[in-house]
Amino acid sequence: MTAELMIMHGQQAGQSIPLQQRETLLGKDPSSQFVLQEPGAGWRHCIIREENGRYRLSDFQAGEGTFVNGVRVREHWLTPGDQIRIGSTILAFRTDDSVRVGADISRQTLLRASAILYMVKSIANTHDAARRYQLGMQVVALLQDVMPCKDGALYISREQASLHQQAALFLRVWETGTPDTQGDWYAAPMTVRGVVQGVIAAEAAGSASHVQESLAAMVTLITPALESIREVETLRNEKEILREQLDLEHPIVGKSGAIERLLTMVDRVAPRDTTVLILGESGTGKELVARAVHERSTRNSAPFVAINCAALTETLLESELFGHEKGSFTGAVAQKRGKLELAEGGTVFLDEIGEMALALQAKMLRVLQQREFERVGGTRTQRLDIRLIAATNRDLAGEVKKGVFREDLYHRLNVVALRTPPLRDRKDDIPLLAGHFLKKSAAACSRRVAGISPEAEQCLVAYGWPGNVRELENAIERAVVLGDSDTLLPEDLPEALLEAGPAVDLAGAYYSSVGGAKREAIVKAWEQAKGDYKGAAQLLGIHPNSLLRLVRNLGLRDQLK
Repeated sequence: MTAELMIMHGQQAGQSIPLQQRETLLGKDPSSQFVLQEPGAGWRHCIIREENGRYRLSDFQAGEGTFVNGVRVREHWLTPGDQIRIGSTILAFRTDDSVRVGADISRQTLLRASAILYMVKSIANTHDAARRYQLGMQVVALLQDVMPCKDGALYISREQASLHQQAALFLRVWETGTPDTQGDWYAAPMTVRGVVQGVIAAEAAGSASHVQESLAAMVTLITPALESIREVETLRNEKEILREQLDLEHPIVGKSGAIERLLTMVDRVAPRDTTVLILGESGTGKELVARAVHERSTRNSAPFVAINCAALTETLLESELFGHEKGSFTGAVAQKRGKLELAEGGTVFLDEIGEMALALQAKMLRVLQQREFERVGGTRTQRLDIRLIAATNRDLAGEVKKGVFREDLYHRLNVVALRTPPLRDRKDDIPLLAGHFLKKSAAACSRRVAGISPEAEQCLVAYGWPGNVRELENAIERAVVLGDSDTLLPEDLPEALLEAGPAVDLAGAYYSSVGGAKREAIVKAWEQAKGDYKGAAQLLGIHPNSLLRLVRNLGLRDQLK
């Protein structure tokens, strides 16, 4: 008789330990036949001895003890199916003998079924192909112990199932969701909430009805494990969406006529539950407008899910939007619900929709027209209850003429169009926005900044802001990081803003200088201070550190030596 320990749970799950020697030592001792890295394991934890064809486990009372079938033991004669726990590592004892008869059958079958349950959980939670294969082989061995079969198989990946010699049977069961047979093989689906999550199969060695009954029992046992795994994945996705929503601040700051007109349109559109297309240059706050529409709608208690169509490849974007089935492509190790599905009852915001590939545009058209979709690799059509808001900085009408954007999708999206004004058209809002970003950046950098100097504010208002609000926020953050005084000064701003800034009445030579005149003013002050940079900074009315930074940025080091 040969015997082995199968590792069902732990760092080495899927491996087996042959009990070929008279004694097999388990523990942290490197000389052990099975080295345990468990916190609860002792140096020499326990030993299994072969005595006249039987195997006796002896515990050395080290670590947290040894448990067999949930009971702590000192000595125990092992029988096939016994489960040994040391810390969080769980091992199953099995032999090549047939299952004992009589009342022991139920006990051994239950223990083996429990071992299969552990294996399935491990398969579903590992992304390592080699370990998945090892665990799958252990499941087959346990299936052969539980029922009279020559061979068996369990797959929770469509891709792996397609490689089996009975692939046609397995995929047929996966598609139909009903048990089926092919020769001596019998296969049954493992279904969670109406969706097939895997297939379990066996090749009958005796009574086909016995195999069918045993597989049905296995399905009943395994399905809750698969369901719990899916629920964990759903909770993980929902947690990610909630984190995104909490992390984003989305006030629309401004009192200009352009912003007031935009907010009036938002108030009119928000309750109507119609598709909205937001147009505008990059950095003008299109996502903030989309969030405002959602928050003022009847869907505001449901999720707001934002997706950047330009940030992902076509394949990844398709999976992100629609989700995918297990095994639908390489790397799809588990079923994933797409963001469209996770936004059920709420709003989906598709940013940069002009970047979406034509193939995906066709699928999005179906979502807009029929409010239904299918996961990647799936065949089951699912209904959707969502509101869709799209945004782009492109001229979609021009893209339609070029043939790179579908005309039918454009008309479906362009039901109500909102246009976010560029910052150069709302100059009155620049001081308000700058003050808002100043408070935000000062808090993030743990700096106390009282406000913005009049000279710096004039520079901000005079600039054209090609990057719009996003560029303004970055400029203020930079000024807070690099500035030294309690007030944000012109020299703290990026050079591009100072070059565009207006001339102001001299409070010092520095403030009236732009371009070459600025360099001339610094050189003159340096000469007057006889090379003392602190004295030169005082003449210019700026902080000494700011002067040194300007000398470096303007390339004046050699000239001032």
